[in-house]
Formats: sequence, structure tokens, C-alpha cells
Amino acid sequence: MSGFRIVEKLQKFGEDIKQDQLKYHHKRVLVSKEFTFDAAHHLHAYEGKCKNLHGHTYKVVFGISGFVDEIGLVIDFGDIKEIWKEEIEIFLDHRYLNETLPKMNTTAENMVVWIYEKMAESLNNKLEEYQSARVEFVRLYETPTSYAEARREWMEVE
Repeated sequence: MSGFRIVEKLQKFGEDIKQDQLKYHHKRVLVSKEFTFDAAHHLHAYEGKCKNLHGHTYKVVFGISGFVDEIGLVIDFGDIKEIWKEEIEIFLDHRYLNETLPKMNTTAENMVVWIYEKMAESLNNKLEEYQSARVEFVRLYETPTSYAEARREWMEVE
């Protein structure tokens, strides 16, 4: 006999599970979402291949922590995507980064801090929705094996 079975009775909210059971715990939890973007850039005052205009498919990984709300969510993954699309990606995807970012050498180390600051600012502006949500880390992959990372404890201290 196989392990497959059809669920005969779907759990009903208000009958089989009550509102006060949706929030299982009071612990801080980290949720993570990643995105990719393609962009061109070049580095200044650098001797090497990257001084020439070139491009990457970057990957960004966000780690956001918080306490769950009354239904058990820290932040909806769709809301992270919305912040990314509307407030961060517009400066990065299919762009010449030296032109669209603030004046900086467009190293992964500089860019990851800028991305961290943009996400932290966006969460701060939505405090009524996500009162406990905070950026714990942002990881920016320039290649599949090379990344720079910004962490909350480093951003808030220095």
C-alpha cells in the first residue's frame, strides 16, 4: 500500500483551529528571500580586469528577522518582493551601476551596504506593519562563488 492519501476533511478556521492557536510561539525568527539582477559596472583606481566595463548576474540574499504576528508571520515573502521591486531593484537591474547608484566605487563591498540601507529604511518606514522586522544580513553575490555581506551588528555599531 502506498503512503499517498487524499485528505478527507480540510481543517476549518474557527472550528478545527481557533484564532489564538495560529501564533504558535513568541520567538524571533529569520526569514530569507533571494533575488537576481543583471547589471554593468566598472571599478575606478583598480588594476585588473574589472577596471573595464563588464557585467554580472548578481544574486542578493536578504535575511530579515522578527517576531511573528497573530497569524504566525514575521513578514510576507510577497512584501519583501514588493520592497525589492519598487525600492531597490529599479536602481540595479539592467543598469549601468556607476550611473544609478550614489557616488561610490561599485564594488560588491560598497553595494551590499547600500542595499542593506535601502531595505532597512523601507522596513523602518513600515513600522506599523512590521514593528519587529529588521534586516539581519544582506549577501550580494557578484559571481556564484564570490560574495560580500553586510550584517546588522556591523551596520549599527560602526
